[in-house]
Amino acid sequence: MAPRPPALPVEARDLSRSAAFGRASERRSSPYAERAETEANGVDRLLLAAGEAAAARLPLRRLALGRLADRVIARGPALAALGEAELAEAARALRPALLRHGFRSDLVVEAFALAREASGRRLGKRHHRVQLMGGAAILQGWLAEMATGEGKTLTAALPACVAALAGLPVHVVTVNDYLAGRDAEILRPLYEALGLSVAAVVHDQSPAERRAVYAADVVHTANNELVFDYLKDRLALGADTRRAAHGLKGARGGGEGGLVLRGLGFAVIDEADSVLIDEARTPLIISAENDADGEARYRIALELAAGLDPAEYRIVPGERAARLNPAGREAVGARAPRGTADGIWAIAGAREELIEQALSALHLFRPDEQYMIVDGTIQIIDEFTGRIAEGRTWEQGLHQLIEVKEGVALTRQRATLAKLTYQRFFRRYLRAGGMSGTAFELAGEFRAVYALPVVRIPTHRPSRRIAHPAHLLPDAAAKWAAVAEAAAAMAAAGRAVLVGTRSVAASEALAAVLAARGLPHRVLNARHDGEEAAIVAAAGEAGRITVATNMAGRGTDIHLGPGVAAAGGLHVILTEFHESARIDRQLVGRGARQGDPGSWQAIVARDDDLFLRFAPAHLRAVAGVAVLRRWCQAAAERANAAARRAAQAAETQDRDRLAFAGEAV
Repeated sequence: MAPRPPALPVEARDLSRSAAFGRASERRSSPYAERAETEANGVDRLLLAAGEAAAARLPLRRLALGRLADRVIARGPALAALGEAELAEAARALRPALLRHGFRSDLVVEAFALAREASGRRLGKRHHRVQLMGGAAILQGWLAEMATGEGKTLTAALPACVAALAGLPVHVVTVNDYLAGRDAEILRPLYEALGLSVAAVVHDQSPAERRAVYAADVVHTANNELVFDYLKDRLALGADTRRAAHGLKGARGGGEGGLVLRGLGFAVIDEADSVLIDEARTPLIISAENDADGEARYRIALELAAGLDPAEYRIVPGERAARLNPAGREAVGARAPRGTADGIWAIAGAREELIEQALSALHLFRPDEQYMIVDGTIQIIDEFTGRIAEGRTWEQGLHQLIEVKEGVALTRQRATLAKLTYQRFFRRYLRAGGMSGTAFELAGEFRAVYALPVVRIPTHRPSRRIAHPAHLLPDAAAKWAAVAEAAAAMAAAGRAVLVGTRSVAASEALAAVLAARGLPHRVLNARHDGEEAAIVAAAGEAGRITVATNMAGRGTDIHLGPGVAAAGGLHVILTEFHESARIDRQLVGRGARQGDPGSWQAIVARDDDLFLRFAPAHLRAVAGVAVLRRWCQAAAERANAAARRAAQAAETQDRDRLAFAGEAV
C-alpha cells in the first residue's frame, strides 16, 4: 500500500476545510460505533491503529500549530496601539469575513490576536505560545492535551471567541456547574471587549432562564445540563425530528417555539476525557414517575436477597453487579411470595433481575462511597469527581432498593421518556474540539468514536515535579497512619500538602486520624462542596494539610503561599489508585504546575477497593505496588471500555428497532 502523503501545514490548507465549518455531524460515525456490539476484538485493533496513526502525525500537527501561534504573537505590537473602541471595531469587522469564509487561517490569526490583546488588557494575562497552539488545535476540531496548570480556561476562550464571531452558537462544556459559572465570570471581560455576550447554565434555572442563557454568544455549561436540555427540546418537538437535530436553521436566532437551545454549532469540551470517556459508560435519561411499584416489593426483595446463601450467587465487583447461579434462581423461585397483587413474583426473569439488584444494593453500594444521605434522600456521588450528581437516580429499581435499605422516603420508579449517549450527542455538533490534561492514552478511542484527533501541546516551562517511591501497606489502618506521618513531616518542613482520597468515607477516615494526632487540616468532599473555593484558595499555604476527594482534582488552581516554593512546593499524596491512570495523573498534576517545584507520592494498601475488585487474592498477597496497579487498572479500563461499547450498542439497537416510527434523530 502506498504511504499517505503528509498533512499540509495549517497555512497551506487553512483551519477549515470549507466555509460550512466542517462536516455534518452524523457523518462523524465510525466503524467503532457500528461494530461495537459484535466485534470487540476488532474494535481493540481499530483503536490501537487509530492511536498509532495519530501519534505518527503528531509532529506535523505541532509544527503547524506553532507556526500559527508565532503569527498571532507577531500581530501583538500593532494591536497594542489600538484604543478600546478600535479593538472592538476590529472584532466586529471580522464577523462578515468569518461568516463568509469560515475558519480561514488569516482570519483565525487576526481573531486570536484580538482575543489575546483583549485578554491582556481586561484580564492582565496575554496568551502564551502554547495556549495559542492549544486554542488553534481546538478550533481545528482536535483534542489538545495540555498539562495541568497550563491555563486551559484562558485557552478555551480563543476558539470560543472565533466561533462566536462567526455567528455559531458556542457551548463551552465542562464537568460541573461550579466550573461553568466560575469560568464564565473569569472570561466575561474578555468576551465583552470583543462585543460578545456570555452566560452560564446552572442546575436550578427555569426553562425561561435557560432560554435566555442559551441566547448568549458563548454559553458555559456542565455536560449533563446541556444534554438534558437537548433531550427536553427533543421531547417538546415530538415527531418533528428534523428540527430536533438543531441544525443551522436555529443557529442564528433564539430557541424556536419554546425550545431552549438555539443550535449545536461549536463545542469546546473542557476536561474532555471525563466528559467523553468517563461519563460515557451510561446514557443520560429523562424519565417520568411510574404509578406502579411500592415499598413492599423492594422490602421483600431485600429480605429474599439477604436470606440467600453466598453459594447461591456471585458478586462481580468489577462490574458492580451480582449474578444468581442455578441454585440461587431455584431458591428465589421457591421463596417468592405467592398470591400477591404484585405480579412480578410470578415472572421468573423479572423477580430474578430484581433480586440481583437487591444483592447489588446490599453488597456493592455503600453510604459515603457510592451515595450520601442528604436531607432524607439518597444522593448519588459521582465517582470521577467526588461531587453529588444532582438530579440523577439509578435505574431498574436499584435506587428504590437503596432507599428502603437506608430507611428513607421511597421515590417511585421512573419510566424512560428519552435517552441519549454522550457518544451520539457530541457527534451532532457542526464542529467540536476539546482539551484535557490526560487524553493521549485514549487517543484511538477519541479518534474512532468522536472523530477527535489528539495532539499533545508542550508545556510553557519545564516540569520540576519529583516522584517519591510508592509505599504498599498491608491494610487501611496502616495506610492512614503512614499518610498522617508523611503529611505531618511535609507540613513541618513548611510545605503545603494535598492528600487525595477516592470517597467521602475515606476522606473522613483520614481526617479522624489527623485529628487524633492533633494535626490541623481541612476536608474537601461532597459534604463541604460549598466551601470549595475557600478551601482550595488556602490549600497552598505553608504547613497546610488539605484532604480532598476527586473534586479538587479538576479545573482548580492551588497557588503557593509565601515561602512554600522555597521549601519544595506542594506535596501530593495519593492514597488509593483509581480505575484509570488518567485520574491519578490529574491528582498528581495539582502540584508542580507552571514550572513550580513540587512532589508526589503514592501510599496505598492491599485492601484498597481497586485491588479488592480487580486483583485475585493470590496476586494481592504477593505482588508489588507497580504490578498490582498495572493489573487492576488494565482490568478496570477493559471493563469500562466494554460498558461504553454496550451503551452505544444498546442505543443503536433501540434506534434500529424503532426506526419504523419516524426518521432516526
